[in-house]
Amino acid sequence: MYYAISVTTADITDRNGAVGMFTQSALYLPTLEKVLCDGSYTGEDFAIKIKALTKAEAEITKRSELHKFVVMPKRWIVERTFGWLDKCRRLWKNCERLIETTLNMVKLAFISVVLKRF
Repeated sequence: MYYAISVTTADITDRNGAVGMFTQSALYLPTLEKVLCDGSYTGEDFAIKIKALTKAEAEITKRSELHKFVVMPKRWIVERTFGWLDKCRRLWKNCERLIETTLNMVKLAFISVVLKRF
């Protein structure tokens, strides 16, 4: 199983952080076919960069134009994952001094989720 997790400082946009993550870990994701993204990743430039780095398609889930609650397809996958991470008290607020520490806390939170499932 392959995975890619990246933590960046607040001055790096989500799009640039995602491109940086895929640049670093493209070799470790050989079977990646699709990248699920929300509306902040829209644009041909982002999709082209992801396709060039990983040969994967970037699928964007946009919000509904209507101002009412609508279930967005596949958006629940990302929201569920953030819900799992919210159960880890150490990730509620970012109080770490080093980015590497925050990255390791995220990895430990995912390990905890996996261990609870078995």
